[in-house]
Amino acid sequence: MSWTPLEQWLVTEADTPQQQPYDLPDQVSLPPAALRSRALQLAAGLQQRRITRLVLQFDDASELAVALLGAWRAGATPILAAEGQLPADAELDCVLPASEGQQRSPLTVLGDRSGTLSVAELLTAPLAPAPLSPAATLLLCTSGSSGRPKLILKRLHQLSTEVRTLHQLWGTELAGAVVIGSVAAHHIYGLLYRVLWPLAAGVPFMRIARPFPEEMQQASAAFAHTVWVASPALLKRLGDAFDFQSLRGVRRIFSSGGALPAPAAAVIASRGGQWPLEIYGSSETGGIGWRQGQQPWQPFPGITVSCDARGALQLASPYLPDHRPFVTADAVTLHSDGRFELGERLDRIVKLEDKRISLPQIEQRLCAHPWVVDARLGVLQERRAFLGAVVALSPAGRAALRTQGRRAVTGTLREWLAHHTERLALPRRWRLVRELPFTAQDKLPAATLEVLLRAPRPRLPEQLDSVPNAHNEWTVQLRVPLDLAHFSGHFPGTPVLPGVVQISWALTIARQLLPGLPPRFGGMEVIKFQRLARPDDQLELQLRWDEARGKLYFSYRSGAAACSSGRILLGASHDE
Repeated sequence: MSWTPLEQWLVTEADTPQQQPYDLPDQVSLPPAALRSRALQLAAGLQQRRITRLVLQFDDASELAVALLGAWRAGATPILAAEGQLPADAELDCVLPASEGQQRSPLTVLGDRSGTLSVAELLTAPLAPAPLSPAATLLLCTSGSSGRPKLILKRLHQLSTEVRTLHQLWGTELAGAVVIGSVAAHHIYGLLYRVLWPLAAGVPFMRIARPFPEEMQQASAAFAHTVWVASPALLKRLGDAFDFQSLRGVRRIFSSGGALPAPAAAVIASRGGQWPLEIYGSSETGGIGWRQGQQPWQPFPGITVSCDARGALQLASPYLPDHRPFVTADAVTLHSDGRFELGERLDRIVKLEDKRISLPQIEQRLCAHPWVVDARLGVLQERRAFLGAVVALSPAGRAALRTQGRRAVTGTLREWLAHHTERLALPRRWRLVRELPFTAQDKLPAATLEVLLRAPRPRLPEQLDSVPNAHNEWTVQLRVPLDLAHFSGHFPGTPVLPGVVQISWALTIARQLLPGLPPRFGGMEVIKFQRLARPDDQLELQLRWDEARGKLYFSYRSGAAACSSGRILLGASHDE
C-alpha cells in the first residue's frame, strides 16, 4: 500500500501498487491507472465544453472519483448535491462568484442517474498529467437537520489534510482490505472515508453503497478483509438475524452522522469482537474527534477544542477555511487531558410560555423507558405552542400496544416523563412507529419531523412487497401500522383490525394493481373472519380478479394461519 497525496494523484502515470486483487470489476473501484486515464479524458471534455460548474449525482463511487479529479484538473468546481437538491444560480453566485471578465457557465448535471449527463459522453483525448491546485474548490450542498439547503465551500488542501490525518491514525488497517460503505458519498463523511481516503491510500473501494446490514454482510463475504464506513442507523439494525461472525474479517467499523446508542455499540463489541469507532464532526468542520464505546471524545491531531461563554464547543482546525474559531451548537465538558464530552444541542432548547425546555433531555428520558427505542420531539403551533413526540417502540413496547392499547401506552409514557419534567413539557401529540425516518446520513430533518407530527394517523397498511402470480392475480405483503387510526374505536384496550377495514384495504389495493376494475361495489359473498389481526402484524394478501363473474377474491394470512377471506362483487356504474 502506497500513499499518493490527492494533489498529486493525476501526476504519476505508473500504476499505484494494490494489495487487493480486482476480482470483482463490476463492484470494486477502477484500478488507479484506468481511473487516472478516465479522469484526464473527462477533464479534456469539460474544458472543450467550457464547463466550469457541474453538479455531481453519482451512486457509483468510482465514477464520482473520476468526476472529482477530472473537474479539478479542468479548473472546474464540482458540486455535490442529493437528487432534487440542485442549488439555485443566485445561491451559487454568492458562494462561487465569477472572476472579473469571466463568463459564468450554465450549471451542468453529471451523473449516472436518469436525466443526467454521463462521464462517457464527455470523454475525449486526455489532458496531460499535472498536479491539482491545493486551492481547487468543492461545493457541498447539504440540508443538515433544519431541512434548509446550505452551501459549504471546501478547498482541496482541506480535504487532503484530513485524509492524511485519517491515514496516519488508521492507515495500517486499510492494507489488503476493501472499503465498503452503507452511506452515500455526496456527504462529507461518505466522501472522505469511502472515496478520497482509499483513493489516496491506493486501496480499492466498493462502488455502490450497501444501506442494509444483510447487504454489508454479503459484500464483506467476498473479501478476506474489509473496512466498514457505516451509519448509526445501520449499526442499530444489526439484530439477531445478523451473522456477527462475519465481522471477524472487518478490520475497522467507522460510524458517523449521529450518536451511536451505547447498547448497540456494546452488542457489536461483545458479539462482533470490536467497538465501532465513532467520528464526530460536520460538513462545515470536517472531523472534530473520535471515540470508542462511551469514552470521552479524542480530538483529531491538530485540532484544539475550547468552550465559549454559552458552554458551546468551539474549535480551531486545519480543516477549516481560515484560522478563526468555529463555534458549534453542542454543549461541551472539557477534560484536563484534552478530551471532551458532549452535552445537549443548544439549538434544541425551546421556549414554551416563557419556560426554557430542552428537547434532548426529554428525548433521553423517553428512551430510558423499556418500551422506547428512539424518540424525537418537535414544537407544534396551533392555538398555542405544544410538543409532539414521534416514538419508535421496542419489541416490549409493541407488545404492550397490542395487549393494552394506544391510550395505555401513551399514558404510561406521559407518566414516566411527568416525574422528571414540567407538565407544560409533556407531549400532547404522539405518533407511534417501528423506527424513525432517518436519512441515509442518520439525520431526521426538522421538516420531516413536522410533517410526521402534523399528518393524521394512518388509515392504510404499509405495503412491503407486491408480486404478480398470474393474469389478474397478486400476492401482497403488508404490515399493520402501529398507530392505525381505526384502532381507536376497535377496541381502545385491545386493538383489533376491523373486518370492514380489511375488505376496504383489499379493494383499494386491488384497484392499484388491477387497472380497469369495474367501479361499482355490488356486495360481498362468503365473508369469513378466522383470526384477529393486530398492530404490527405482517399479513399476506392474496388477490384474484375473475372478470367473467365480476368477482374479486381476497384472503389474508398471518404466517400459516388464515385470517379472513371472501369475494367482493363489482359491476359497471349505473350510468353505463
